[in-house]
Amino acid sequence: MTEHDEGGLTDRKFPTASEAAEQADKQAPDTPQTRDPAYKLAFRDTDFLLREELRPVRFQLELLKPEMLLDEAGVGSTLVMYGSARIPPPEAVATAREGAANLPEKERIVVERLAAKAKYYAEAYALARMVSEKRIVDGGQRQFVVCSGGGPSIMEAANKGAADAGADTIGLNIVLPHEQAPNPYVTPHLSFQFHYFALRKMHFLLRAKAVAVFPGGFGTFDEFFELLTLVQTGKLKPIPILLFGREFWKRVVDWQALVEEGVIGARDLDLITWCETADEAWGHIASFYDLET
Repeated sequence: MTEHDEGGLTDRKFPTASEAAEQADKQAPDTPQTRDPAYKLAFRDTDFLLREELRPVRFQLELLKPEMLLDEAGVGSTLVMYGSARIPPPEAVATAREGAANLPEKERIVVERLAAKAKYYAEAYALARMVSEKRIVDGGQRQFVVCSGGGPSIMEAANKGAADAGADTIGLNIVLPHEQAPNPYVTPHLSFQFHYFALRKMHFLLRAKAVAVFPGGFGTFDEFFELLTLVQTGKLKPIPILLFGREFWKRVVDWQALVEEGVIGARDLDLITWCETADEAWGHIASFYDLET
């Protein structure tokens, strides 16, 4: 008797959930009892799964689904890229400036400042493409797979750079009150959608071997400062944290004041590696992991 024969040691003794669901559909008579939601298989009852009491189960599902699919895709580690959803690509700068010509001065200045940051779209694209072209594989798994929030601007630049290198790239979108769709450069089978910010941020860092942070707003601050906190407190082993845009970050965060006020230590600032170019960023990553540049 082989292991595939009936009664073999590796034969499955119970039907799969999909087989059980199919069987239930075929066998259920149409009666008041079977039409009531109470009769639905629990795992097929969406209304039940969305109940307030089922939140812990939904947490687990949002943890498990991306984890399992990334494992199946052979993703060993990621290069995570955070940044604004509002910075225009270089090719859109002229149009943005033309559109702002007749705006009030304060609004025009904002457009100009965003346009000036278009260089970071270019650097995010360059870094993602550079790393993706290296095709680093270790332990049979792909390393430094580019991962972004899946949205526009800096996130789009990251996914586009990887896609143009012919590499798979990850997008971690989230349901928001305003419409948001994955940018077109995210690999479809690595495009995930989240309800819980906490689970999304966990997936950003579970496989991260380096994080590149570009100028951004509240979302970028949230992700960046949580990362700093995790490393500072020893919850996460040190990894390269590559901060692009010294002029921007020193204007919006008074790092030295945090030290002088005693709320962080001077050595905490060593967690940050300042960068302006993709070449600089990859040099720091390669040095940290003793990789060829």
